Amino acid sequence: MRYVYGLTTALLIGGASLSLATGYPAGAQVAQNDDAAMQQIVPRQGAPASFADLTAQLQPAVVNISTRQRIEVRQQSNPFAGTPFENFFNRRGGGNNQQQQPQFREGQSLGSGFIISADGYVVTNNHVVAPDNRATLEEITVTMPDGTEYEAELVGADPASDLAVLKISSGRDFPFVQFGDSQGARVGDWVIAIGNPFGLGGTVTSGIVSSVLRNTGGGAYDRYIQTDASINRGNSGGPLFDMRGNVIGVNNAIISPNGGSVGIGFAIPAEIAAPIVAQLRDGEEIERGFLGVSIVPVNDDLADSLGLPKNRGEFVQVVQPDGAAERAGIKPGDVVTAINNQPVTTEQTLSFLVANIKPGTRIPIDLIRDGEELRVTATVAKRPSEDELRRQQMFDPDAEPDETPDESDGTIEEKLGLQVMTLTPQIARQLGAGEDVTGLVIGAVDQNADAARKGLRRGDIILSANYQETANVTDLEAVVAEAESTGREAVLLRIQRRGASPSYIAVRLR
Repeated sequence: MRYVYGLTTALLIGGASLSLATGYPAGAQVAQNDDAAMQQIVPRQGAPASFADLTAQLQPAVVNISTRQRIEVRQQSNPFAGTPFENFFNRRGGGNNQQQQPQFREGQSLGSGFIISADGYVVTNNHVVAPDNRATLEEITVTMPDGTEYEAELVGADPASDLAVLKISSGRDFPFVQFGDSQGARVGDWVIAIGNPFGLGGTVTSGIVSSVLRNTGGGAYDRYIQTDASINRGNSGGPLFDMRGNVIGVNNAIISPNGGSVGIGFAIPAEIAAPIVAQLRDGEEIERGFLGVSIVPVNDDLADSLGLPKNRGEFVQVVQPDGAAERAGIKPGDVVTAINNQPVTTEQTLSFLVANIKPGTRIPIDLIRDGEELRVTATVAKRPSEDELRRQQMFDPDAEPDETPDESDGTIEEKLGLQVMTLTPQIARQLGAGEDVTGLVIGAVDQNADAARKGLRRGDIILSANYQETANVTDLEAVVAEAESTGREAVLLRIQRRGASPSYIAVRLR
């Protein structure tokens, strides 16, 4: 699970699992939530006197998911670096110039999932099975309600929607459930959630639909079914069922000031999840539309300043150079009111509308500019990956260093004490450099490294190393490797700093 609204950001996975055994029908070829079977369990209107029969029918297809990960442990810097005691305290590592061997520890994650086919395809959340940048996924284990464990492989994952598909490695037939139509869900409908909260396994909670298609942050797929059914740590990836046994959502996030359920949980609607799951299962690449703009909602103050009706459209802050929006004539300061003849609203954001349009499609876009209504036509581009989007975000030189992704394999950080990323046109503008400048921008500097002693800092641009251009991280890694192989103990960097002329600085290798 993920916390949203900025309250206690954390994945709701954790705890050791204690599986509760329940029986399930062997060799089931019909979905557990097949309509004919459900009609005998739940009346057409309202909720049953007990959820026991409904749970007994559905629970066999809900599984616990655990992973084993290999996590690289960051090496502590030598506090005596640069002093006469440096080599004395570095003997354990074999000398000042010998690279320390990376250290690793084992990590685990725990969540929920549900089987969607007799041959063992499983749906869960991406964050349940996706390790972070310093971890490698080693093993996925799926545990059935009766305690039987199976190894599983990751078939496909989509970080944007936080969905993943697994495949159980077994030749047997499994009980399974199917997606239903979440568009039919109404506020006040009864629902039940089955999952693995706090590692307890096989836990069932009930509640109602609190809101349909709740937008929690304006992301491309940030639309949820809100429920007051108790959802806690470890419920991630579990199903949300309606009273007909249909999977109308994939439990994903909660709002909580204390880490536990306070009755505000969120599930990815089936209408969003089912098509993505089908593509992941078939090994297809998921393509989404993209305009290349940074936007903010039109709040009351912004609406008053522009003389616009409140809560109408979204305000364009930044337009990506040579992107789909710029080519269509969209400018910073425009207010986008409709995409492809669909109004931009709080519930139906620009990001969501564009993401669901196939790349290459020409669409009309309605704008308000200087109080005048305009219409432009744009050819929708392909949405970059989440990593690429992070690199394209505006670079804040004053931000905390750990906000910057490090594109290196660890060599640059280990040898130079620098975290670096490719200089994009957006970052170049932020740093006052020309858009034609190529190089690497420094995201963080190890204060115990020679680079820090030489005055390098976040926001500096590395134009070249040993007179060779550094258009990407691989270029700099190659220069460092060559310097080591030839016995050099330093690398000559050409540095561009905002408001200053480029200068050469020799940085010693560690």
